[in-house]
Amino acid sequence: MSVRDVIKKSVLESSAYNQAITGATIFTFIVDLLLAFFVGLLIYAIYRKFYHGVVFSKNFGMSLVGMCVLTCMVTLAISTNVVISLGMVGALSIVRYRTAIKEPLDLMYLFWAIGTGIAMGASMYILVGLSFLIMFLVVLCFSRHPSVGNAYIMVVHYQGDEAGDAVERNLSHISHTVRSKVMRGDETEMTVQLRAKNKNLSFAEKIRDLENVSDCTLLLFDGEYHS
Repeated sequence: MSVRDVIKKSVLESSAYNQAITGATIFTFIVDLLLAFFVGLLIYAIYRKFYHGVVFSKNFGMSLVGMCVLTCMVTLAISTNVVISLGMVGALSIVRYRTAIKEPLDLMYLFWAIGTGIAMGASMYILVGLSFLIMFLVVLCFSRHPSVGNAYIMVVHYQGDEAGDAVERNLSHISHTVRSKVMRGDETEMTVQLRAKNKNLSFAEKIRDLENVSDCTLLLFDGEYHS
């Protein structure tokens, strides 16, 4: 008997190849799927509680719960039957997802949900509990220490070097960086990136009222560039 025949026989006689569903298997399926659903709800609750974006996406939050259950289902199917696992690997390899994740934290929550579903499908309950506790502490710690103030982009149009110096003097008490200066004839367009609190934006009014300053535009900067 060749090595190939030995491997084939061992696989066919193994319990992983057996397609019979016992009562214990059904019980394991129910427990793992229900726990995956419950932990997915907890991840959704944490995501909603500590969300700092502009518009909360309920659809994305719902997908976190569904991702836990679906990945748990896939892991259960792969771990109980070799034939199904091989077919599922081939089927999932041709799937392409085109949804763009712009927020890095959303990507973290998505991988959290996927990893939880995989570990739950493998019945690694202690690993799921420990990872959930650690991730919750990470989210809690960083949410308690937010950055001081918001980032803004300010665009000022002025004429003359004296007006430019006056703008710089009004920004001396604020953390700022001059990003660009565009000179068109006598007029200069200066772009400044700065950080300030929402209740402390009176400096923009002072800059606008300076002599030879035609206008001052202040934009909240969220770190994204749109083409």
